[in-house]
Amino acid sequence: MKSDKKNIRHLSLPALQEYFGSIDEKAFRAKQVYEWLWLRHATSFEAMTNLSKDLRHKLEENFVLPAVKVDATQHSNDGTIKSRFRLHDNHLVEGVLIPTDTRQTACVSSQVGCSLSCKFCATGYMDRKRNLDFDEIYDEVALINQQALEHNGKKLTNIVFMGMGEPLLNYKNVLQSIERITAPDGLGMSPKRVTVSTAGVAKMIRQLGDDKVRFNLALSLHAANDKKRSEIMPINDSNNLKELIAALNYFYKETGNEISFEYILFRDFNDSKQDADELIKIYRQVPADLVNIIEYNPIDNARFQKPDAETAEDFMDYLAKNRVNARLRRSRGKDIDAACGQLANKG
Repeated sequence: MKSDKKNIRHLSLPALQEYFGSIDEKAFRAKQVYEWLWLRHATSFEAMTNLSKDLRHKLEENFVLPAVKVDATQHSNDGTIKSRFRLHDNHLVEGVLIPTDTRQTACVSSQVGCSLSCKFCATGYMDRKRNLDFDEIYDEVALINQQALEHNGKKLTNIVFMGMGEPLLNYKNVLQSIERITAPDGLGMSPKRVTVSTAGVAKMIRQLGDDKVRFNLALSLHAANDKKRSEIMPINDSNNLKELIAALNYFYKETGNEISFEYILFRDFNDSKQDADELIKIYRQVPADLVNIIEYNPIDNARFQKPDAETAEDFMDYLAKNRVNARLRRSRGKDIDAACGQLANKG
């Protein structure tokens, strides 16, 4: 992308109005262009057919419109669709459409690669190349929404930032993308239908509270004591459980938004009764709505295995007896490497 041309989608509506005023065009043109960019998801100036050819040419000369494109798709036996998206600079990220009877969920990426090196996650074995811009994240959601309509006849109902990257290390773009996704002149989704998942950046969790965000937060816990958590999630060395519990409580006090925990079960690592007791202890210190217990999905580089069905069932029963609101989340899209922890651009 040429650096002397500005990305037109990085202009606010007032900035667009100012630009059209500077070239002696009527102010309503700005609204037309803004609608093409966000409501109609135009991927070129040529597509803006209610503008004159001259005006489209002028926009082409002064701005770029770097649209995200679907590079490849894979369809799972269970209806899950994994897409590989190509960005303007040829970097690739992945996103997933997860349909159920009651929901159409988009799982989106916020970074190209990841810097956190979690030991059980395929993306964690990649380098972080760069952050996604807010309009690129918006494009992911808009494209997955198109797939939901095309294949299932339904719009997206939920968005989870659980794809590639750590959303809170791309804070500004993630928040701006959610603002556009939830705006009436964007995708118009409710912020209560958006969940941002974090490996645990305590300072930024507090920042979410200060910014009074309206979306939900999920903490990828995966181990309920510092020793084990640091072993599989190096970020825990600088953001330990005590700090994270304090940050989550602050977030809840400031926003009242839903908090959940994600906990992948690993055989002979975090699936014992003692592990369950430690998880219960953390659950009782935070106003969490839910603990999602997740089936582990093996990846090439990691040594972990999933526990047998009986162990997982015992773990769930024990949580239920101790009044923990836990749900066993069955993995979707495993046959196309689209399940939790498997996104790595292999497809």
